[in-house]
Amino acid sequence: MCFSATSSFIASGVIASIGVATLRHVREPRALLFGSVPALFALHQFTEGWVWLGLDGRIGPLALDHVAFLFTLYAKGILPLLMPAAVALMEPAGWRRKAILGLTGVGALVCAWDVYGLVFFPSQVLVEQNSIAYHNVVTGNLWISGLYVLATCGALLLSTHRVVQAYGVLNVIVLTIADIIKEYAFASVWCFYAAIMSVMIYWQFRRLNIDVETPNGVSPILRPLLLPWLHLTKRARGRTD
Repeated sequence: MCFSATSSFIASGVIASIGVATLRHVREPRALLFGSVPALFALHQFTEGWVWLGLDGRIGPLALDHVAFLFTLYAKGILPLLMPAAVALMEPAGWRRKAILGLTGVGALVCAWDVYGLVFFPSQVLVEQNSIAYHNVVTGNLWISGLYVLATCGALLLSTHRVVQAYGVLNVIVLTIADIIKEYAFASVWCFYAAIMSVMIYWQFRRLNIDVETPNGVSPILRPLLLPWLHLTKRARGRTD
């Protein structure tokens, strides 16, 4: 996240509340991973807050190395596999699902490559123009970056669910702008705005517009909530009123 540790921690708290609210409305196991995206982005922003603390000298160099590794592990390693896998789980049988599964394989390749680079090659973390730049000679490879975009955004654009497609279009737009304006801090900037845009995911789960069995529609049979324990506080409050 740009600007400061405070900005990252505030963004993390806001997105975390959106993430919990999203999970409250998930009704199908196959949609759980996609519904977890806002909460995972919240954790990601929280991690970058600690990176800022390290760069400001408020935590030690070893702690900075660890939190920077965690941030880049998710941004460059996990995300290109997680996103197409989450979309594939929700996709009905057909050519789109086969194509998205293929992109999941591409994401797995990118994940393996980037994790290898992060583990065995040194990374550099520094502040450039109020943003954090993460440099690694292996993960910054041009062709692996192209496969990264193909896996993460391609799966979203291929989805049968229109809201997932819309999320993909917005990510491509922001990705392009971030690459042009802040190429040196691409991972930090794009992940932040992708996290902010994940409010779309909450909105669609809240409106019951993501239904695995009836894409782009609402099932005539309303399934029970998958994580009812997230509503226990509300029920307990209702009993005491």
